[in-house]
Amino acid sequence: MRLSGIAKRALALMAATALAGCAQTGAVSGPSQASAPGTAPAPAAQRPNVLLILVDDLKPSLRSFGDRTAISPNIDRLAARGTRFERAYANQAVCAPSRINLMTSRRSTSTGIYNFGQNLRDYMPDAVTLPQAFMRAGYRAESYGKVFHVGHGSYDDRASWSVPPVKDHVIEYVDPANAGKSTREEALFNEFPVPADQEIFKYASTLARGAAWESPDVADDAYADGRTAKRAVQRLKELKGSASPFFLAVGFARPHLPFSVPKRYWDMYDPAALPMPDFERMPDGAPAFANKLGGEIAAYTPVPEGQVPGKAFPESLKRKLIHGYYAGVSYVDAQIGKVLDALEREGLADNTIVVLWGDHGFHLGDHGIWTKHTNYEQAVHLPLIFAGPGTGTPGRAPGQLAETVDVYPTLARLAGVALPTEMQPIDGADLTPVLRDPSKRVRSYAYHAFNRPGRIGQAIRTDRYRLIRWTQEATGQRAYELYDMQGDPGETKNIADARPKVRARLEAMLDAQPEPVSVNLKAQREARARN
Repeated sequence: MRLSGIAKRALALMAATALAGCAQTGAVSGPSQASAPGTAPAPAAQRPNVLLILVDDLKPSLRSFGDRTAISPNIDRLAARGTRFERAYANQAVCAPSRINLMTSRRSTSTGIYNFGQNLRDYMPDAVTLPQAFMRAGYRAESYGKVFHVGHGSYDDRASWSVPPVKDHVIEYVDPANAGKSTREEALFNEFPVPADQEIFKYASTLARGAAWESPDVADDAYADGRTAKRAVQRLKELKGSASPFFLAVGFARPHLPFSVPKRYWDMYDPAALPMPDFERMPDGAPAFANKLGGEIAAYTPVPEGQVPGKAFPESLKRKLIHGYYAGVSYVDAQIGKVLDALEREGLADNTIVVLWGDHGFHLGDHGIWTKHTNYEQAVHLPLIFAGPGTGTPGRAPGQLAETVDVYPTLARLAGVALPTEMQPIDGADLTPVLRDPSKRVRSYAYHAFNRPGRIGQAIRTDRYRLIRWTQEATGQRAYELYDMQGDPGETKNIADARPKVRARLEAMLDAQPEPVSVNLKAQREARARN
């Protein structure tokens, strides 16, 4: 329900956050808890609504984040009225775990959920997810589009929503040349029924590859993201008169592959003017196992099959893939614009906190790598925006490092929602002090991780450096990568041996983190179940 004006809204929000015990001063080097469990909640009528916008594979390829190629006017106007965290990072560059990081404020190294097919309730049966915490505070929580990752053996979490979530396609073709076929990625994303007796990955490998892109001249809602935006717009119209506040999660699939978006978004870009990769090999001195060859990108035609380095792709293919990514950014930006317009039109903008979050970054040929699934900057760097009541003076928070796990405690504090007494331990830091004063600091680093077979790669990202420590679980053997992100932002040279003091200082930060759960937890659990 819309309050009578900005002043009244601000007073209500101040009362709500005061009840939640939101005062925090000074700078700390690590995570800080949000509202203390058991704190008296604010009255429901005083709480703001929440619109959580999730975008798949969105790196900070946005004009408001400094990318001069990107055409993203709608996200840019959201950034203009909010606070953008320019140094925000995924805790893991994989869709399914990253979304669980968001929803639980737990890192993958805390839960052991490193991959697909590791469903939340199998590993954290009593977790209180972000929307659950809001439901317990009197909110109505709904999900549209891709919010939890559904596919690859992973499922939604029904307990997180007031009503069943409404999903749509991630892999979708409408061009007659591509539509109507059963492709590998469509099988993995449950886009059609898979035989019950088939193991999903083995079955998918027997199918044809889908097209990496298409650009038909069709309406926006010919694709899932357009339909998701339309549903969200209609739902906002219906919710505007509700007596209880809402928590509305709206997830968009593009710019995830395939780059299937209407022709007009491709036409926004001159292919000859697109930025091309200028460093197409692994960093000097990097361990070979840190590399990524093939994988997701090879599931699409005409990309070369197998473990082919991106540098070996034809120049025309590289340019087409980059063109498709930017077209996807502009398409999803337009859909987000429709939702933001509806928020204004229905009189909800003044009393709705809006958060925009990309689930991780995306390699576009740098290091010869495509897509994600690494510990490098391009795979983990994401856009994060908070806008609306309580989010402070619009602008940048250029110096504050942030993690995905920080969204949960920050949103709870902003909305005056107390965390339940049985809340799981959380890894996130409350960023509200930074929202109110960009000079404040609540953490001095961002932490992320990625695994390779038998190895866990833990990383610390500070203002200047990234240290990646690879530990072989069976032997304890370690290898290191260290990059100077100021002097070498492209991560071209591993300087771990050349800067032992820096490495030692950053490794002490890693040692201060909880011991990581085994990367083999899923296999261990399956072995115990068989026995």
